[in-house]
Amino acid sequence: MAKNKAVYVCGECGAQSTKWSGQCGECGAWNALTESVAVVAKGRFQGRGGYAGDTSAQVRVLRDIAPESVVRNTSGIPELDRVLGGGLVAGAVVLIGGDPGIGKSTLLIQMLADLGTRAKTLYVTGEESLQQVSLRAHRLGLRDSGCLLLAETNADAIIEHARAQQPDVMVIDSIQTVYSPLLQSAPGSVAQVRESAAQLVRYAKQTQTVLFLVGHVTKEGALAGPRVLEHMVDTVLYFEGDANSPFRIIRAMKNRFGAVNELGAFAMTEGGLKQVTNPSAIFLSRHDDAVAGSMIMVTREGTRPLLVEVQALVAESHGANPRRVTVGLDQNRLAMLLAVLNRHGGAAMFDQDVFINVVGGIRVNETAADLPALLAALSSFRNKPMPQDLVAFGEVGLAGEIRPVQNGQDRLREAAKQGFKRAIVPHGNAPKKIIEGVEVTAVKRLREALDWAF
Repeated sequence: MAKNKAVYVCGECGAQSTKWSGQCGECGAWNALTESVAVVAKGRFQGRGGYAGDTSAQVRVLRDIAPESVVRNTSGIPELDRVLGGGLVAGAVVLIGGDPGIGKSTLLIQMLADLGTRAKTLYVTGEESLQQVSLRAHRLGLRDSGCLLLAETNADAIIEHARAQQPDVMVIDSIQTVYSPLLQSAPGSVAQVRESAAQLVRYAKQTQTVLFLVGHVTKEGALAGPRVLEHMVDTVLYFEGDANSPFRIIRAMKNRFGAVNELGAFAMTEGGLKQVTNPSAIFLSRHDDAVAGSMIMVTREGTRPLLVEVQALVAESHGANPRRVTVGLDQNRLAMLLAVLNRHGGAAMFDQDVFINVVGGIRVNETAADLPALLAALSSFRNKPMPQDLVAFGEVGLAGEIRPVQNGQDRLREAAKQGFKRAIVPHGNAPKKIIEGVEVTAVKRLREALDWAF
């Protein structure tokens, strides 16, 4: 038999102690001891081989293992299926995080309601009562759903109920409210989140149950709890969106069964989250008249090209250090791009405040935003509007060269589908075949792009 007991492990050196103290007795680190569960196994020791007994694991040669295709089941929400890599996989554990009130619980209860007609589902709530969940379901028009509900925070009790009901899909809302009776720390602590998640993940893998874990986020936007929580699960999804905007974005940051950085678009309505079939439309302002400081770029999120508006405001600085502020782009990269613009574009903004914003609350992580950001900044600096039917993308190097980006053809097709007539692209992304409706200008240097645009 195995005996469980609580120990305190130092996060710096790994030393264990039976009691908590402010300082580790081995390495001297302060506030480094966290509660954990120690499992003491009783058995006959066999030297370096470990304990006596047979093991079910076997060593096999890689070439002798035949790859099996992953069977996916639809969740009933195509945008969610896209982010998950094509659908639900048996035994997969999905961690979804986001700001409070952004729609995590709403999306999951809608998914379970749709799955309830063809699969057995269980919704475990640790933050709300069953009546509150029922009120939300009625508000969303899901009153006829056959989803099972459970209000419980004890991890052992949740697993016992799950073994009795044997659901195909289970949701835990949220993992920060679940606790293990083996530990004495409060729910939401690092030890409790780690141990509770480990038990639930183990159950999901053993029973091939699709498990969704709702996670809280910190004020910095990262998932609360230990970092190991993201390593334990198969997929990590982040819910993004502006509190003043009805649009929501789900982004896959990790996915063992599909592509990362995949993106799904939703709109929050009175009837719940609705899918946005044309997400490019929500990121474009479509001004009535051309305005200075606005530029349209084509970014790519996973397998989907998106048209996004990049806005810039350049104003005279009245301080000793001009400000460089970005929303949706890397601030350090903006400072580098302005230096390249000064050296190779002949536009000095060392005495100007530069503000860059990506419309819609989306964050662009790829370098294809370099050229549109510079064009928008120079448009605001010279107070000269850019053509409304113009799009651009491309990476700008320190030597002033315009480097190609991936999937240039798909970006141009998306621009043509949205009605844009002209495009400035890197020379390496020049289309081999004419794309109907778009006049493509391929440039090699930053100076060429600026001369053509202005």
